[in-house]
Amino acid sequence: MASEPAPGKLFAGGRLRRLRLRLGLTQARMAEDLALSPSYLNLLERNQRPLTAAVLLRLAEAYDVDIRELTGADTDRQAADLVRLLERVAPAPVGRAEARDFADSHPAIAEAVLKLGERLRDAAAPQPAPPSPLAAVRAHLLERANHFPALESHAEELADSLRLSGLSLDAAIRERLRARHGLVVRLLPLDVMPDRLRRLDLHARQVHLSEALDGASRTFQLAVQLADLEARALIDAEVEAARGSLAPAGPVAERLLRLNLANYWAGALMMPYARFHAAAEQLGYDLELLQARFSAGFEQVAHRLTTLQRPGARGIPFMMIRADRAGQISKRLSAAPLPFARDGGRCPLWVLYEAFAQPGRILTQVAEDEDGTRIFTIARTVRPQVTPWGAERPSFAIALSCALDHAGALVYAAGTDLAAQRAVPVGPSCNACLRRQCRQRAAPPDGAVLRLDPLGRGLTPYEF
Repeated sequence: MASEPAPGKLFAGGRLRRLRLRLGLTQARMAEDLALSPSYLNLLERNQRPLTAAVLLRLAEAYDVDIRELTGADTDRQAADLVRLLERVAPAPVGRAEARDFADSHPAIAEAVLKLGERLRDAAAPQPAPPSPLAAVRAHLLERANHFPALESHAEELADSLRLSGLSLDAAIRERLRARHGLVVRLLPLDVMPDRLRRLDLHARQVHLSEALDGASRTFQLAVQLADLEARALIDAEVEAARGSLAPAGPVAERLLRLNLANYWAGALMMPYARFHAAAEQLGYDLELLQARFSAGFEQVAHRLTTLQRPGARGIPFMMIRADRAGQISKRLSAAPLPFARDGGRCPLWVLYEAFAQPGRILTQVAEDEDGTRIFTIARTVRPQVTPWGAERPSFAIALSCALDHAGALVYAAGTDLAAQRAVPVGPSCNACLRRQCRQRAAPPDGAVLRLDPLGRGLTPYEF
């Protein structure tokens, strides 16, 4: 069985070789670009030598690549998926290290094996229903790493132009709506707009906003309205490009994506990429300081942090989930294939749900999923808008997570020995989690055969 790499050393020969081939370079040419000997580069590609920090920096400078591409997140995912697939068909168990070596050396074959396994499983299973529009749009956003360069550039250029006016962003957007589009903004009482936050009255040439919106939310809603007027062509192009993948979910998925992209553009206008990325790095991703600097809401800042994937100026690849007390997830965005990026996130042991017990306070946690992936999570409650006395007050919590190896750059992990900190074992949800000794378990996993002991009781009544 293959041995694990030495702790602290990065062996990434397969990924380095694929990068070289993708760039169309010979070993001699890449060695020259990196100030290495061809023989040493050959050793690196054969995993006979680890990639050093100096070589990683030279790679980033020479080819404008994100060095995180060489850390193996995709390989780890493939390895975990291969182990799960081969457990069902292989005569002898396959270790994670063996699977990782194979995925690292032969990523295309590994992906083909996984797709073959999916097809065999799908062929044996009843045909699933078409994906919901929400699931289809979430999958598309994850495929794009929640980053849309054309929208970013357009919003950033306009934000710089509005900044020259000397007005606050809110006032500058109102003036642009008036001068360019003949629209006047009116703030209306809650009893006049009891079930709307924003409304466009084309007959009166007015944009109506509810007084229930706080300042940051008013600016955001005006920016969304401006997106429909000035970024429509760009949004149309993005929707057209996604039409094939969204088709099984029907036309509602296209309308939902259009709304998501308008919101994306609005966030980019409020928090222009270059300034926001620089501030995030400088402040250690302190969400509340970023709120103050950009006159934005906590959720708006968390959402924006999931989009910072511009080549040459990438931020930490975050995942964001918004949920209520019952574990119902109403927002899921991710720049990386982290645990819960596609599904799950309803584990009561995850700090996301502890946030409801301490409203308004930022909590942190190191957690580990069933595959051994560790994530660092920041969680806090949010309130979407003002509610009148006596009305039901909606309550949500936000989780902002990243891979543990990125957490050292966060102000929330300052002074913490992350490697030594105990990781809380979490799962996607009880009906999809295979942890046997979880005291929090509320139900057995789907398809499990229950084992009932008439002579005693274990930690949970659901032994399987």
